[in-house]
Amino acid sequence: MKTFANLSLLLAGLWLSACTSGNHDAALYESSEYADQGMVVNKNGTLYRMDAQSETPAEPEAPVNKKQLIKDGRLGIRTSELERTKSFVDSLVAREGGYYASEVFNNDDYQLSWNLRVRIPAPRFEAFIARLEGGGNEILYKEINTRDVTDQFIDLNTRLETKKGYLQRYKQLLNQAKNVKEILEIEEKIRLLEEEIDSTTGRLNYLSDQVAYSTLDLNLSKQKAFTYKPGHRDSYRERLKQSLSKGWYAFIDFSLFVIRLWPFWLLAIPTVYLWRKFRRRNKPFRFRE
Repeated sequence: MKTFANLSLLLAGLWLSACTSGNHDAALYESSEYADQGMVVNKNGTLYRMDAQSETPAEPEAPVNKKQLIKDGRLGIRTSELERTKSFVDSLVAREGGYYASEVFNNDDYQLSWNLRVRIPAPRFEAFIARLEGGGNEILYKEINTRDVTDQFIDLNTRLETKKGYLQRYKQLLNQAKNVKEILEIEEKIRLLEEEIDSTTGRLNYLSDQVAYSTLDLNLSKQKAFTYKPGHRDSYRERLKQSLSKGWYAFIDFSLFVIRLWPFWLLAIPTVYLWRKFRRRNKPFRFRE
């Protein structure tokens, strides 16, 4: 009986050892599989991407889940006190943390006006417009547009990360190049990739600026009182000179036009002569009484 108990304990120990070894082998296999893909597994079983340069786990990148919206619009306001309204807009823009992209002042016969392009932080855009509308002035027109560019952000970020990965790989290959031809070919690839990365980064920065700051084309105008302003007319002497000059030029133009028709005159002269001759011959004879 004692021998049977010892044998049972020995078999149980071998079985536990085999299970532990199997789990360890499976873990090693999974780790090597993820390592081939540039990933590592930490103690908690979380996957991380390996950084190609330092060979240390890099922080996982957060996906672009937030909506990326570009807001812009047009607003026209008519006021009776243009300078006062302009000062109010200046203070409002400064208070909301915005700035003017452009300012254009116009003064014509009918109105005074300011054409302003205002950049306002996106979270304050609606409040800014509401305060403009609540200023007690006449609203001539209003147009607000919203564009969703989330898909562009995701696409550009994906392309950027892919190109950076290829760039890092080409730099590693450059260190392993064996001759001048290989070095030149790899450097050309690196140059093209760096240009594409700069272009993509610039596009991302532009979209980020458009999302962060909304744009409003604001027109402030003030109607002028109508005043009759007769047009300027020259003196009689100047007008007489112009009339004689224009008449002479008209005569020259007509003369040149007549001369330009010389082929028709050559055809018209014999045609008229023959027609008159034919008419004389066919003229009926009349007896004298």
